[in-house]
Amino acid sequence: MAALVLGAAGLVAASGELSNRRAPGFSLPDSNLVEHDLQDYKGKVVLIEVMKTDCPACQTFAQILEKVQNKYQGRLQVLSVVTYPPHDLKMVEEFISRFKITYPILYDCGQMTRSYLKATLNTPHKTIPHLFIIDGNGKIVNDFAYDWSTRTVFEGDALFAVLDQLLSGKRL
Repeated sequence: MAALVLGAAGLVAASGELSNRRAPGFSLPDSNLVEHDLQDYKGKVVLIEVMKTDCPACQTFAQILEKVQNKYQGRLQVLSVVTYPPHDLKMVEEFISRFKITYPILYDCGQMTRSYLKATLNTPHKTIPHLFIIDGNGKIVNDFAYDWSTRTVFEGDALFAVLDQLLSGKRL
């Protein structure tokens, strides 16, 4: 148990390689064609997940993000982003229904995803899911790529410790 607590504490203190920069702006539609502009959430903590509907880790993480959205309602906003194509309306609607998602899932043609993941021709493939935590000032204060060292963020309770610290006003 102590190792789990220490591991979560390490996640809170560490920033991912894509952190400590201004979050790139975007305006993307959801399944109802409602546009979500990052500026609309100014002053709130925003969690942006880059995901795939057929990714098992993304499916597990969707349930955690739903708990996050409910626990911190009004204090933060969860946004998931899929790339269109290949993700179409039917795939996303099935995902939303299956996992009872209440937060928006946005469609990106690739530009937003590439800018957040800093994907280039030399490094086009990045780990999915990938989570970006943006503070109320629009700065990416932390990001997590899914791997063995971050599994407790995507499959456990570590994300809650990170968010508790951020929302209490303490520096990450």
